[in-house]
Amino acid sequence: MPQIVTDPLTLALVALAAYLLGAVPFGLVFARIFGLGDLRSIGSGNIGATNVLRTGNRLAAFLTLVLDAGKGAIAVLAAAALWGADAAQLAGVSAFLGHCFPVWLGFKGGKGVATFLGTLLALSLPAGLTACATWAVTAALLRFSSLAALVAAASAPVWLWWLGQPQAVVFGLALAALVWVRHHANISRLLAGTEPRIGRDR
Repeated sequence: MPQIVTDPLTLALVALAAYLLGAVPFGLVFARIFGLGDLRSIGSGNIGATNVLRTGNRLAAFLTLVLDAGKGAIAVLAAAALWGADAAQLAGVSAFLGHCFPVWLGFKGGKGVATFLGTLLALSLPAGLTACATWAVTAALLRFSSLAALVAAASAPVWLWWLGQPQAVVFGLALAALVWVRHHANISRLLAGTEPRIGRDR
């Protein structure tokens, strides 16, 4: 954990602003822009890029992925530039929570993988890139998007420690735990052998 040097009121405002940024549901926004229908009634019903891809619109999925990751990264980078490491880590957690539990959607949001990776890339580029590579290798070998996300999330604290960011390990553990919680249904299907592989619809 970084030393807390920012005053509590500022940290509270940082948390609120980052949460509201994270709560912007880009998947729903692009689904509407591209005329894809209500994303919550398509595929898994999730608002993230993976479910947008199930509509067959790769551009909409790509834009969702980039902006879902970007909102986490922007929150971290802005807080780090203006206040410091304590505010940056709080902003990352808050943006992640905003994506997973957006007030605009009755606190029913996405699973947070892209936003998690975006915050990680902004907090530590080497650890973020390594976690992204972990996702890509796992997905390529095993063909399960959810399993790749779980492995990448679990590896993130290890990469943070290994690559010289021990003060961010607790941050990595907290977000990784939340990613796993958000994937509880996927974990059940993986254990039951019913989780669809990449390229197949639910």
